This record gives sequence, C-alpha cells and structure tokens, in this order.
Amino acid sequence: MDFFAKNFTRMISYFTLTGMEELTGFIERVVFASEDTGFTVAKLKMPKKEELISIVGSLPSVQEGETLICQGDWKYHPQFGRQFEVQKFQLKAPADLMGIQKYLESGMVKGIGAVYAKRIVDKFGLDTLDMIDKDPRRLLEVPGIGKKRVSQIIKCWDEQRSIREVMIFLRSHNVKPSLAQKIFKRYGEDSIRKVKENPYALAHDVFGIGFKSADELAKKLEISHDSPLRIEAGIEFVMWELSLEGHVCYPEKELVGVAQKILEVDEGLIEKEIEKLVEKETLVRERDHLWIKPLYLTEVGIAEELSRLIYSKDAFRTVDCERAVEWVEGQLGIQLAKNQKEAIKGSLSKKFHIITGGPGTGKSTITKAILRIMSKLSGSILLAAPTGRAAKRMSEITHRKAFTIHSLLEFDFTKGGFKKNRDHPLTCDLIIIDEASMIDTRLMLHLLRAIPSHARAIFIGDIDQLPSVGPGNVLRDMIASEKIPVDLLKEIFRQARNSKIITNAHRVNQGYFPEIEPTPGSDFHFIETKSQEETLEKILELLTKTLPTRYNYDPLDEVQVLSPMKKGMVGCENLNRLLQMHLNPHKEGLSRMGRLFHPGDKVMQMRNNYDKHIFNGDVGKIMEINLVDQQMIVNFDEKFVEYDFSELDELMLAYAVSVHKYQGSECPCIVMPIDLSHFKLLFRNLLYTGITRGRKRVVLVGSTKALAIAVNNDLVKKRYTGLKEMIQQTLT
Repeated sequence: MDFFAKNFTRMISYFTLTGMEELTGFIERVVFASEDTGFTVAKLKMPKKEELISIVGSLPSVQEGETLICQGDWKYHPQFGRQFEVQKFQLKAPADLMGIQKYLESGMVKGIGAVYAKRIVDKFGLDTLDMIDKDPRRLLEVPGIGKKRVSQIIKCWDEQRSIREVMIFLRSHNVKPSLAQKIFKRYGEDSIRKVKENPYALAHDVFGIGFKSADELAKKLEISHDSPLRIEAGIEFVMWELSLEGHVCYPEKELVGVAQKILEVDEGLIEKEIEKLVEKETLVRERDHLWIKPLYLTEVGIAEELSRLIYSKDAFRTVDCERAVEWVEGQLGIQLAKNQKEAIKGSLSKKFHIITGGPGTGKSTITKAILRIMSKLSGSILLAAPTGRAAKRMSEITHRKAFTIHSLLEFDFTKGGFKKNRDHPLTCDLIIIDEASMIDTRLMLHLLRAIPSHARAIFIGDIDQLPSVGPGNVLRDMIASEKIPVDLLKEIFRQARNSKIITNAHRVNQGYFPEIEPTPGSDFHFIETKSQEETLEKILELLTKTLPTRYNYDPLDEVQVLSPMKKGMVGCENLNRLLQMHLNPHKEGLSRMGRLFHPGDKVMQMRNNYDKHIFNGDVGKIMEINLVDQQMIVNFDEKFVEYDFSELDELMLAYAVSVHKYQGSECPCIVMPIDLSHFKLLFRNLLYTGITRGRKRVVLVGSTKALAIAVNNDLVKKRYTGLKEMIQQTLT
C-alpha cells in the first residue's frame, strides 16, 4: 500500500495535531454539508466501536468512505445531543478492512459499488488497495467482475493515480476535491505548474471557481496583494462578473470603484493596469466606457450583420400587401385588427422586421398569418426560439416544426463554435424567431451570422419582460436604434380580456395594482399572508393538497414555483429543500457539493453544455442515480442525458426557480411568493414576467405591500451596452 499510503499521509499536513482530543475513523454518512461555508455534519465510524460518532465543523467536501484523523472537543447540543466539534482534520489511507470496504463502495472509484466492494475486500483483505494499484487484473478473480468492469475500474484508478498528486497539492491549499477534478480535466498533467504560474486563470478557465477562490489560492502561493498579476486578473474578473449582471460594457470611472472594493488596493494601481490592458487590447475603450474585447467585437459584429441582412437583395418578390391580408383573413376565418394588419404588411415588405407586444395582443395570430402567406411564396421557412419549451409552444401554435436556436446552429465539437455561420449559412428564405427578448448578445451574433443574405428575418418578442439571462439587451437596443422597422402591438383582444392573467399582466406593466379580489372561475389568485412562515405554509399546502386535489394539477409536471430570490425562507434554495421533502421523499439520496438529489427530482441545467446539447434553463427529471458507475441520468423532454458525478454542479433542484431562469418557458400553473424580504428584487418587469409564465392559472402568495412595491418600482436595473450606438453608426 506504499503509493496510496505515502500520498494520503501528505494530505492536509499544514497543521499540528497537539492540544486537542483526537478521533480516527471513516465517514459512514454525510448528514449535511454547506457548499458555501463548508460546515458539515457527519457520522464517523471508529475501529472496534459500534456507535457512530456525530462530528460537526468545517470539513469542506469530505466524502463518505474517507478516513479522517479529527482533532477537536466534545460539545453537547440541546437538540442533537453529544457531538465532536472538529477544529482540524487530515485524511489518511484506510487502515482496516471496514475502512477499505467503505472507501471502495463510496463511489469514489467507478465500477465498484457496495456488493463488489465487499467481495473484493473479502478476497484480498488488507492488501486490497495495494493490489488494485499494482496488479488490478487480479480483480478478475472476484466472482461477478468481468473484463469490461475491470477495464472501467483500471481507467478510473489510473485517472485517480494521475490526479492524486494534483488533489494533494490543491487540497493542502483548501481547494475542494470536486474542483480539483475539474482543474485536472482542464489542465491535465500540467495542473500544478499552471496553477502555480497563474492561479487567477482558474477563475475563467474552470467552471465553479471564482476570483475569490483563486485569490485565496494565490495568497497561499505567496503572490503579493498588490501584484500586477493580481490586479490585472481582478479587473478582468470584475468585467466578466459585470457581464453576468447583463452589462456588455461599463463606465470606466465606476469600474475603478467596483474593482477597488474587491481588490482593496489603491485606485491609482487599478488605473495603471487598466491602461496596460487597453494597450494589450484585452480591454477596449470608447465613449468613457470599457469593454472586455470579445464582447466589444460581438456588438460590432451584430451591427455589421444587421447591415448585411437589411441591405442585401431579397429572396421574395413584391406582393400586394392589402390583397394578401384580405386573403389570409379568409383562410384563417378571422377579422384582423388594424395594428395586426400593419404588422403583417411590415413582414411582407421589410427585409428585417421586429414585432413586439405583451400577452393577448395577437402575436401568435400574426405569426400564423405570416406563415400562411409566405408559405405560398417559398417552401424554405425556418422557425426557432431560444429555449426548448418556447420552441415546443411555437410548434403547437403554428403546426410546424420549430427548433431551438442552438440546435438550428449545430455546435461543432471538433472546432468549437457553431457549424452554421457566414460560410455555411442556414438553408432558408425566411426565418421567424419567437421570444426574441431572451436572446443575449453572443447568441444573437451567432444567429445573425448564420442567416443567409437573401433571407428575410422576423423577430417577435416582448421587450417589457426581463432581459436575457446573458449579457446585453439586444431586442430593446435594436428597437431603440430606430434604424430597424418595428411594429408595437398594444391592443388586448376580446378573448384575451376574459383572462385575469392577461389583464392583470397588462395592469402591472402599466403601473396599476392588479385585481386581486376573488371571483368565480378566475385564473388569477392572490393569497394574502402576514409572515414568511405563513407564506411558506401556504405554498406547501398549494403544492401538496389544493392544486392536485381541487384542480387536478400534477405538482411536478404542471406546477412551477417561481421566487424572486435565491436565499431566505421563501427563496429558491429553502423552497426546493422543503418541496423535495414533501413531493419526492426518499430515505437516502446522493449528496454532492451541498446538494441532495433523489430519483424523480425535478432539476434545471444551470449553464450551456454543448457536449450534452443541454442549455441554461432546461428543466428535466432525474431517472436514475448509479452509485457504482457514478452517473446520473436526467430526462429532458424525452432526451436522456448522462451526468458524471463531477458534473452535478451544473444541476440544481427546480421545484422552485428564479423568474429569470424560467424566461421563455410556460407552465399550466405558476405559484409565486411576493414577500417584503425580496425588496431588492421587487421590480415591475420581474412581476410582469412571472405572471406571464402561467398558461392556465397564476397564484401569488404574500403581502399586498410587497405587491404594491413591485408594481410601483419601474426602475429597471440599467444594463450598459453599446449596441444601439453601433447600429446607428453602421446603418446610417
């Protein structure tokens, strides 16, 4: 066991083991673990002791099956009884049979679960780990283990061997094992060298590591507080962080202040490094604003692509718009309103056209009318939307196949980027994009590049909804440029007026308090509560009793809870924990990075993953958790996707999600807490967007005061972009 033991004894050796009581054993079970603080509650099994010991303390990312030497003191908790409070700990190689077995069955080695772990230890005893290290083919001697499983175990063990030194180095600097694996996947054998050279590169190279974590590591590597490397990395970090808030650029004076708060160095040093970054063209300066170069080029590119599409020759012949509108009214058996007719005529005569309006203003009717007319002129028409659910809804409305923008553009895994571009454009004469307000700056550039020059493009959306999750405010900027033809739909049609969801959405959007008095048969409900505790209680009652029994809604598939905030009693995290407990209870689950997953859980993807063809905001259901192969299978609308356990930080529980994350999606029933604790996010456009996500029923739960604050707060958080000016310059 030389290699294994030698490496493990070096782990976490940066403290002395003196002056405290010491316990040694393996982690039988992790009861609770906070990803944010590292605080952990676990059960420790000591050799020759029947009773499990409760240990608590800062034990970041310890895993079930690991053997620990813990130092600390005994405490008595009034609710949980006697506990050992860990002050310091280190990992060591398992020394007894039970520890070795527990380590193997913990899931840390793919291909070995509880059954095979016992058989292997029964066969090889205390020599088990040494045997796997030196002669793993002997695993074939274990009943039930075949060549395929042995190959899987060897592959995983070799990978573990390769990253063990990396993990030892990183863990000695307080980097979590799960992140250490990601670092190794990114840098491979060069991991230690790369981290030592520039730990700040981790912040943008490795998903899950931010500047603060990289900065902590840099301190341990003795990189000085005012090092140019640190300040430069900090400025870039701030720029990318601001892009996560929606900004494409930022005023230079304000940027210096933001960076100073994070870096805690003199502003003069920050200004000096900004000049260097501008000289190196890492940053671009225009009109007293700074861009990170890739985002600057993206906005420039959008303006250039719009110019190309608008001024290129049209694929369609000129049509008599009046006659075409009369014809389509007869075809669809409807009487179009004046502004609907104008919107259709615009799409029949303009090369690039935007149609915007709220719910019930006839966007779907207009889309069907345009399709009916244009399909007589060309059979080459594409429909697309930013999300899978929006594309599915578009298909249901038009009875034609609609694609997600990502699937339409086809990601190229060999080269990176999309296969469809200026050199290899989409095949179409017309493309119609729905839910266009959701498209961020980078996706818009890729989409415009892929539209052939001869094609017409029609973008349909609602600019009063929340802007895209990604950086930019593209649809609003295109309209604000006043260089692109736009039709704004304002009239709510008679059928839509019967829906309180639609009428209240428009009331909110116009700054009027919604009608909340209960009326028979209404699709909009407001339940007033006096406290967060009561709000929480009402939401649980709705999901577990009222909605399933009175309205026959499936609480998992047909109800979505939306919360403005992540934290707090009625924030997404706490709601997810309680709804999981009530709607999908299991005795045991898979705990990873502070998250607990059960088979049957509703989950959401939190970032674009082109390898898996799954994108930020996609909602699915966990079908299987395979502890032996360390894989989870998630069903996204009948698309079954495999996740390695090291990738589970890409998923979050989705019983409750933020309004932002649910943009572009709809659900039969929406339940949304409106509480004063959400005051930082009580904006009119957030409330409006949340209400418009409900197709058949919306239930708001909370206080009228919080509701009034949201309705009256139209101070939409400003997003700094340069697209409007770039379009104006390019299309002049």
